[in-house]
Amino acid sequence: MKKINWGIIGCGKIAHKFASDLLLVQGAELTAVAARKEEKALQFGKEYGVGFCYGSYIDLVNDPDIDVCYIATIHPLHNEITHMCLGNGKAVLCEKPMGMNFSEVKSMVDLAKKNNLFLMEAMWTRFMPAVEKVLELIKEQVIGDIKSVHADFGFLGDMDRNSRLFNKKLGGGALLDIGIYPLYLSLLTLGYPEEISAVAQLTETGVDESCSMILRHDNGVVSSLHCTFMADTQIEAWIHGSLGSIRMHRRFHHPNQISIYHHGEVSELLDIPYTGIGYYHEIVHVNECLRKDLLESPKMSHKDSLNLVKMMDEVRNQIGVFYQ
Repeated sequence: MKKINWGIIGCGKIAHKFASDLLLVQGAELTAVAARKEEKALQFGKEYGVGFCYGSYIDLVNDPDIDVCYIATIHPLHNEITHMCLGNGKAVLCEKPMGMNFSEVKSMVDLAKKNNLFLMEAMWTRFMPAVEKVLELIKEQVIGDIKSVHADFGFLGDMDRNSRLFNKKLGGGALLDIGIYPLYLSLLTLGYPEEISAVAQLTETGVDESCSMILRHDNGVVSSLHCTFMADTQIEAWIHGSLGSIRMHRRFHHPNQISIYHHGEVSELLDIPYTGIGYYHEIVHVNECLRKDLLESPKMSHKDSLNLVKMMDEVRNQIGVFYQ
């Protein structure tokens, strides 16, 4: 098995989660980390046994031993750093949302194709074993034809308007941070919608603190989706079909339990655990793609990322949230 050498750019909260799971993956090594301050990189590296700790992103990108970079910075930096990596011969796994708008994601995809390099958005939901099982159940028509999808994601966030969640310059807002998960579930199960309607409550900082979306698909199928920083919600998803329903238990974007309903009653409860924190599965998938010399994932394709950001652009246009 060819060993895949990883570099992590950005040493924040999500980078710690990713690193802890990366250590569990056979045939993968966390070779280097980078932060804007060397002290932070050294502290991170010490915690995870990393040999090379850089005080600048470009130093990591120029490290010849790195095969793939995981970008874990704030949202607005994803485009610049992805271009930096792809421009210097590095494959990229970029945390979601991959870009702030369609134009950014398209430019990343175009550069990856031009330079024959792997690029994938880190939508860990797609690789969860329970989500794989949901897709299998849908394909097998266990609940018949899908008639509606319902998903919510809400938590009572830090009300400090100076925090990242509410800071427009840092890519704040519920849609980009957590609303992307309900939208992605709809895209994954029903494809791109025919019509999108959205309403939101905006903050004085110009971002959405709550956002509700209704998506109309072929044959009158509807997705009802919601995200908010203002309340703790169930964080569950329901996929209703002509013969039954699937409930993706809390938290639906990385579930370890799903229920199948027929005639309004639970017919089967499935426990489907994930490994580590859950990032393990997307790491394994990226390693497999790199060993096969693939330029994109067959499960989280460039088209998927382009469609997802296109949906978010339409929602933002309707609710009046603009970052640039």
